[in-house]
Amino acid sequence: MTRRTPEADIQRAIVHTLRIVLPRDAIIHHSANEVGSGGTAARQRQAILTGMGVFPGFADLIVLTGGQVLFLEVKSPSGRVSPAQKAFRDMVKPQGFGWALVRSVEDALGALADHGITSRVQALNPRRRASA
Repeated sequence: MTRRTPEADIQRAIVHTLRIVLPRDAIIHHSANEVGSGGTAARQRQAILTGMGVFPGFADLIVLTGGQVLFLEVKSPSGRVSPAQKAFRDMVKPQGFGWALVRSVEDALGALADHGITSRVQALNPRRRASA
């Protein structure tokens, strides 16, 4: 890979891990909500997507499992949450949905635990079972 994409690499690792540790009927979805920078064509495509329901600041991943919803905002170790992403967080949390900033697979697994989502990793880890 010639272009560095640390955030995308982290997100792929998180999705791969979640597909292993969550129940088979769990849904892990990425909402591609930005076309990216570019010229007129990119701006036109972004306008079309916005008209189709793309929401500014929508989290990178949404996890739906066991009647629970958890939004995961994936960032590289030095990445920052944008104002639109903060606004999205501040809209979904009061509605009772989970939201977490994650920078690694470990962060994502911790977010599952913090929001009461049981994964196969927790179920198999005797240390976690004993302390529960």
